Amino acid sequence: MDQHAIFGPMLGTMLLTFVVWIYMYARRIPFIRGLELTPEQLTAVEFARIQPPAVINPSDNLKNLFELPTVFYGLVGYLYVTSQVDSVYLIAAWIFFAFRVLHSAVHCTVNVIMVRFWLYCISALALWFMVLRAAVAYIV
Repeated sequence: MDQHAIFGPMLGTMLLTFVVWIYMYARRIPFIRGLELTPEQLTAVEFARIQPPAVINPSDNLKNLFELPTVFYGLVGYLYVTSQVDSVYLIAAWIFFAFRVLHSAVHCTVNVIMVRFWLYCISALALWFMVLRAAVAYIV
């Protein structure tokens, strides 16, 4: 198997982070300008209090993209340098990426909590499967 194939879902996840970052500012900047907020209103606590969900959800999602995906990035690097990439890892990586995309889409728009939760769980389970499989292969 081509070891480079694992970089597809990794780069996809990085691009997802970029898209959410752009979307966050596309929501945040008009909100700040529209209300002509003062510096005092832009402190972390006050800004969090006054933001509507359409502004805060993309920000929360961006933060979330720096949590489990960091484990994914490290694991992808490990799998590549140890030449362990196979079709099982590749399928799990694409599942992780696809469900992160769906999770971000829901979180940044309609934000139906239970839908978002299950999308997150599926992506996390794909990742933890990859981690546990790599750990077992390392130990054995």
